[in-house]
Amino acid sequence: MKKTWSECKNILCIRVDNMGDLMMSSPAIQALKKSFSCKITVLTSPKGYYLAKVLSCIDDVMVCEAPWVKLEENNKPSDFFTLLKEIKERKFDACVIFTVYSQNPMPAIMLAYLAEIPLRLAYCRENPYHLLSDWVPEKEPYIIIKHQVQRDLDLVAEIGAYIEDNSYKLTLPKHTLGFAQKKLSEKGISPNCSYLVFHCGVSEAKREYPKELWIKTAKLAMATFEFPILFTGTQEEKSYINSIQESVGGKSVSCAGIFSMEEFMVVLKEAVAVVSVNTGTIHLSSAVQTPTVVLYAQSNPQHTPWNVVHSMLYFSIPDKLKSKNEVINYVDKLLYSKHTPYPSPEKVCNSIKEMLSTSLKTAL
Repeated sequence: MKKTWSECKNILCIRVDNMGDLMMSSPAIQALKKSFSCKITVLTSPKGYYLAKVLSCIDDVMVCEAPWVKLEENNKPSDFFTLLKEIKERKFDACVIFTVYSQNPMPAIMLAYLAEIPLRLAYCRENPYHLLSDWVPEKEPYIIIKHQVQRDLDLVAEIGAYIEDNSYKLTLPKHTLGFAQKKLSEKGISPNCSYLVFHCGVSEAKREYPKELWIKTAKLAMATFEFPILFTGTQEEKSYINSIQESVGGKSVSCAGIFSMEEFMVVLKEAVAVVSVNTGTIHLSSAVQTPTVVLYAQSNPQHTPWNVVHSMLYFSIPDKLKSKNEVINYVDKLLYSKHTPYPSPEKVCNSIKEMLSTSLKTAL
């Protein structure tokens, strides 16, 4: 006899895209864990792996480079069958597949079906028939557009999983703050120093804020607030981040590539504010409750900061860089038909000032 969802004790959650996507799914994963008192395993990308280690709702992690999402490296069809075998061996009771509305869930659905996982839940536009045990018809973005966190919470609510506190939950090792402070001290930033974080790197060119505007904005911010600026980014972005910092000079330092995931979260937590393009960093700063100014390329409206003081400064994606995905094109025409220029350095700094004022009033 097939188990009901409430009887499931070994659940697989599939979220194989970026780190920020996994963060936004984490309240829904927490709802599964709390509602069903189950073990949660997440199948995620190599980038998602580092975040999964500090999400308190996740018990185990499987990593794959899924061929139906953007890959860091090429994989082979045989890799898919190896993954399928491993999933099947773990004998999961159920599987929940989390997606963005513009993604096709069918490859992940088929993976779960072939792995013989009895209960399978996902949004899907087409009728999946027997591929899903629990089908939620996809209504986004044609009828409604929800924040990704709410979208995922609504998905698991279909099978009776709920949670009152829908904030992000992290578990950071106690020694992390000391390690991060040591690295900052080596850069000339004392442990008690207030600072701003400017995160300039992004995984897609269409979401870039121009280098010359980063430089002008950082110089104006230092003159306005008199805080040092930490320029952050990945090891791969180090050359680009260093070139921005060198042009800014003054009380700014480049920290690209020097922090672990846990250390980076602590650095964000201790910051006065974060200024970032719309990448995973804005979801990390949400998790640690640091006010954030987002330089937001007009792509997916679902992925704004969650439950934190923030300011959104939008700009248009150049036509030549726009997606070929017809669902994304529909939203682009619906919401972003009017050209929006890059936010000026003055507008960014004014947003920092207003946001900090709001944050202080909220704290009081």
